[in-house]
Amino acid sequence: MRSWPASDVPSLNDAGLPAAARRLSLYDTGTGAVRPTEPGETARMYVCGITPYDATHLGHANTYLAFDLVNRVWRDLGHTVHYIQNATDVDDPLLERAQQTGEDWRELADREIQLFRDDMTALRVLPPDRYIGAVESIPLIVEMIEKLRGRDATYEVDGDVYFPIAADPAFGQVSRLTREQMAPLFAERGGDPDRPGKRDPLDALVWMARRPGEPGWDSPFGEGRPGWHVECSAISIEHLGMGFDVEGGGSDLAFPHHEMGASHAQVATGERPHARAYVHAGMVGLDGEKMSKSRGNLVFVSRLRADGVDPMAIRLALLAHHYRSDWEWTDGQLRDAAARLERWRAAVARPSGPPAGPVAGTVRERLADDLDAPAAIAAIDAWAAADGADASSPAQVRALADALLGVAL
Repeated sequence: MRSWPASDVPSLNDAGLPAAARRLSLYDTGTGAVRPTEPGETARMYVCGITPYDATHLGHANTYLAFDLVNRVWRDLGHTVHYIQNATDVDDPLLERAQQTGEDWRELADREIQLFRDDMTALRVLPPDRYIGAVESIPLIVEMIEKLRGRDATYEVDGDVYFPIAADPAFGQVSRLTREQMAPLFAERGGDPDRPGKRDPLDALVWMARRPGEPGWDSPFGEGRPGWHVECSAISIEHLGMGFDVEGGGSDLAFPHHEMGASHAQVATGERPHARAYVHAGMVGLDGEKMSKSRGNLVFVSRLRADGVDPMAIRLALLAHHYRSDWEWTDGQLRDAAARLERWRAAVARPSGPPAGPVAGTVRERLADDLDAPAAIAAIDAWAAADGADASSPAQVRALADALLGVAL
């Protein structure tokens, strides 16, 4: 599956600004603390992608912008970034939507994935090195399930294959939730805790036997299709190996998705950790509820773009909130972002401005501290509102906003 085109990222060293020095620290859900990331020359990141039946709403965009900042800060620090993202192009929600609309599920997935690519391109989100679909990864997923089976970490219920969470003594360390907290979330987020025959209500499906009218692929476990969590485990291990630096997604993925994925990977390989840090973006709400496909309370990036909204204003509206916060979208925020974009563009069009070194230092410092984009934005606001005689400053701040915040001025 192809990715989307990358926008150019200016070099701040080439722009005449000093090199960044501070490591990037991020909040790790697994430890409950902000910790420095410690990548080698190459930083490795996996971000869970969309299920392509209704893309791209602002909740999606908020998540992928957060990890775009991670990508940009690491690059500014001199790392090569090896970034992998998946697309769950076969799963229950996609098949259900296709059945409702009478559309072929493959055509629905292809259309929504292309829309997602277009939105990410417009928002100047740097693309993953590999954008990988579940369907093309079925051989990898089957291989992983066979490894689990070889470690006595699968069992069958009416032809479906399950992973027993008891196989992983570290189960629960990613989300840090109690069983009492896990149970309702598992039911809400695609699990089947009440299915008869399961050893534990929280055991996760890794292979579903083919149902009438649904797609299926041959496997040693019979014809069927993969479960959701094992998909990301197999793809991430194949392309990043174990112990990669960051696994990311929305906060609703911490459990069960990232918890189960880590257990699948760790049991299958006998190694740990699956990822060194699990990083999660907050939820975006509308009209008092989380913005979600199931509720239908969605604001789409493509709709805003079709209405003539500058994608950079959309980006600034999202970056005005800390990536880990839950917040509610209003049209007023978009108006404020459009006004900010206009002020910034006017400021970098001036013949001179205040020296760029201090604002660059502040932006880098704030982003390195758990991606504090609102504080970074405030620093550029202050620069734009001040006068100065440095003729090189406007071009340097234009490069700064582009390279680190992804905002083209």
